[in-house]
Amino acid sequence: MDGSEPPIADTVSSISESIPCRESQIKLLLSLFGEKRCMTVPAIFAYGHTATGKSAVINSILKTCKLPHVLVNCVECYSSRFLYEAVLNGLYTNNGRQKPETPVKCENMNDFVRLFRHTCMDLHLQNETVYIVIDKAERLREMDANILPAFLGLQELADGNVCVILLSEIVWEKFRCGTGFQEPFIVQFPDYNKDELLRILVRSAPEGYSAEFYQMYLSLVLSVFHIVCRNLSELQHLAAINFRKYIEPIKNGEATESDSRKLWKNFEPHLKKALQTVYLREVSSTQWERMLEESDAGKMMTQQELSYDSYIELDIGFSGVQKKVTAWVVKCRTFYTVHSDKHKKSKVIKKQERTNNHMLGPKPFPLDRLMAVFYAIVEGKVAPTANIFMQITSLVSVHLLSQVAGDDQIDVLKYKCLVSLDFIKSVARTVNFDVVRYLYDFV
Repeated sequence: MDGSEPPIADTVSSISESIPCRESQIKLLLSLFGEKRCMTVPAIFAYGHTATGKSAVINSILKTCKLPHVLVNCVECYSSRFLYEAVLNGLYTNNGRQKPETPVKCENMNDFVRLFRHTCMDLHLQNETVYIVIDKAERLREMDANILPAFLGLQELADGNVCVILLSEIVWEKFRCGTGFQEPFIVQFPDYNKDELLRILVRSAPEGYSAEFYQMYLSLVLSVFHIVCRNLSELQHLAAINFRKYIEPIKNGEATESDSRKLWKNFEPHLKKALQTVYLREVSSTQWERMLEESDAGKMMTQQELSYDSYIELDIGFSGVQKKVTAWVVKCRTFYTVHSDKHKKSKVIKKQERTNNHMLGPKPFPLDRLMAVFYAIVEGKVAPTANIFMQITSLVSVHLLSQVAGDDQIDVLKYKCLVSLDFIKSVARTVNFDVVRYLYDFV
């Protein structure tokens, strides 16, 4: 980019081809970035709901314009030290250089500013704008109090040409605190309207069908789902798994692409059932189609079978399965240690005098209790790494766990287990774990 209008217009056109309906945000960001060697704004705050194109637009601009940058995610970098080291080491790998033999270590912001200057000099980036993109920036509020103000004023602290870009799903007002700091330039990514969603979704028309036919199908889908769901990723998923049912009369020779009334009459009951699976992504397209086929044949699949098959297809890993089993044990509040010789039988209440815990519904439990029982169950066979905490986030995202607010302590995360005992028994068998042995109700 040399600052003239044609190159900017060409860049906007190129990026808009892959990311439509975001032309205004692309133009604004390109005007803020300017030329490579020009000073830019110290910080940019881009916010919007999930699947509104924040990360895609930023990444595409940085790669298309070949700007030196580093991308970090605060979910992975859950502490300040990991965040500092991810930025410093990422500058090497993202700009055509191998990581140093000894990874850069950094403990505090003072060291980070010093090492950042040294890294920019080592990579010969003193005369170019370096972009630091921090995704899930709302998690910065949970770290040290000086991190957010320091990143917003990093250009001044490092005395260099650097721009920090914060990506978040919440508004900037929720970041403000009493310390005071430099205000970033705010860029909003609004939700896609119905016409924009249709324009984006029609780009993924399957082979063998015209764009007009697929657009008519998408119009029917949006007329039903747009009221309850405006998430682009979820709508893409819903459009993909329901298209096979829509074209069923065409494959059977009972209708043509122009018989819209017959297609809709056959598709409408299926679409109403699909409304029940909005955001329930653990039910895959294969499972959903099989359930409907067996339902039509008078063989409705049981909830246990559907849940178990769907869970097996989730990519949550071995420790994720263990974590889910642990959550069920913890929710019962009574944990029976099989291998402990110190268990006092006198403290065990008679079975007929106590209520069966798994009949009382899910109970909240704190994160520290979940981790304690987890390590007691696995007997120290799993190292305490960031992946363990990522598994909890994955379980929450697929609605197997639910995060609730802490009632008695400040900033203590609490969770609820949202699955049945039959489900957890099936899952536990996949890791050769007898969950019944760890519950008082079955002692």
